[in-house]
Amino acid sequence: MGKPKFSRKKYETPSHPWQGDRIKEENELIKKYGLKNKREIWKAQTTLKGYRSQARTLSAKISSDPQAKKESDQLLMRLTRINILPAKSTLDDVLALETESILSRRLQTLTYLKGLASTPTQARQLISHGHIAIGGRKVDVPGYMVTKDEESEISYTTKSPMNDTMHPARPRADFKSAPVKKPETEKPKEEEKPEKSKEQPPSEPATPAAPEEDVKTDEEQPKVETEEKPVEDKPAEPPVEEKTPEIPPAEEKPIEETPPPEEEAEEKPKEETKKPEKPKEKKEQKVDEKGGS
Repeated sequence: MGKPKFSRKKYETPSHPWQGDRIKEENELIKKYGLKNKREIWKAQTTLKGYRSQARTLSAKISSDPQAKKESDQLLMRLTRINILPAKSTLDDVLALETESILSRRLQTLTYLKGLASTPTQARQLISHGHIAIGGRKVDVPGYMVTKDEESEISYTTKSPMNDTMHPARPRADFKSAPVKKPETEKPKEEEKPEKSKEQPPSEPATPAAPEEDVKTDEEQPKVETEEKPVEDKPAEPPVEEKTPEIPPAEEKPIEETPPPEEEAEEKPKEETKKPEKPKEKKEQKVDEKGGS
């Protein structure tokens, strides 16, 4: 039985404390639904686990045991009353439930979706401070599971200052709370389109093709053609040649004929022979002068 002062634990903790994927999912759920800690997620998971285990055992006995059929009807009626499942659902639908289907029926989430608070965390604060009532009865438990009939009766308490429309903590009249949706999965790469860069010029819109009727009307109306002046064919201008500075032709020097090597060799000894002849004549003259003397 246990001590009445200390109630039993109503949730099951994870089997392993350090699991990266599980911790990431739990952190996303805390931000999305404005939960206080992960204990509230574990409570929702434990209740969902009970529903699924019960549906699994009943689906195995429903064909042979009439009591199992009665219990399955009671389970489905309870889930439809809480608005977790739609009417005329089966046990297979119970097995397809997820943790978010339980968290979405909490009083904190519905207070935010109804527009009584601007954020899920503010909705939790208003509930814990006693500003929210269901059918005129104050409820200060954020994790209270709201039924389908009670959903339309959520409002502020009669003594709450939030009833004043000019209260600064109250959302504006045109405020619409964002619906709580499941986390979106990554889109395939094919659907993603690259953003057009500013450097690229905008693509020219494709000109629609003219219908056949318009073409005929243009041929039938010669006036439009006569009004248009024919374009005179102007003679093509010769290309402008760049004037390069004229360089005067270099003066042609006469080519000196070089004598063949044989002639040079012949001329040189002649000159050499001439040179010694002069002193001979002088000596002969001197001898003649001496002889004559």
